Amino acid sequence: MSLTRDQLAAAMPGLARKPALLAEYHPFLVAAMDEAAINTPKRIAAFLAQLGHESLDFKFMHELWGPTKAQRGYEGRASLGNTQPGDGKRYMGRGPIQVTGRANYRAAGEALGLDLEGNPEQAATPEVAFRVAGWYWTKNGLNRYADRDQFETLTRRINGGVNGLDDRLERWAVAKRALMKPGPAIAEEATQGPDVEAVMQTPAASTDS
Repeated sequence: MSLTRDQLAAAMPGLARKPALLAEYHPFLVAAMDEAAINTPKRIAAFLAQLGHESLDFKFMHELWGPTKAQRGYEGRASLGNTQPGDGKRYMGRGPIQVTGRANYRAAGEALGLDLEGNPEQAATPEVAFRVAGWYWTKNGLNRYADRDQFETLTRRINGGVNGLDDRLERWAVAKRALMKPGPAIAEEATQGPDVEAVMQTPAASTDS
């Protein structure tokens, strides 16, 4: 299915209250979902719920930097690939899924044909942010959990735990109601796309941290 603007508004009421932002982000979101084979009601509902929680309805496309105790922990963290002084802040969580760390920026950039390691701020722009979220979703094989309604497992793959699970579940329920309610036929068959079995190397930084 291709997500319409009206469906997006119904699935993300918080975003619907910002019509200019809704109109700006919709085409980039749809293109990114197509690229990542997030193309059934189940997949789209899970994707919107997780991104909506991480970014507060796309309000924040980068972490609010304190630094907090958790953010100070990014500095020099080998599992994130932060090997140079200042990497913690330079490669803070960006995009609606809050991808974090030099290693993830490098990997996303290589996959998408972008120099995100050299220009990390690109990951917060709508043209790139949703593609990075789609890359992260694909890299960690999250479509398969969405297909099976394994939402808590999906949350753990993104967050590294279940922070904010109640809000994520509520958003998921709203999105499912919006996308699966009776109306024009919606194809359930997924266009075959990459469904990587690799376990996530590092969790995305959450807005809860």
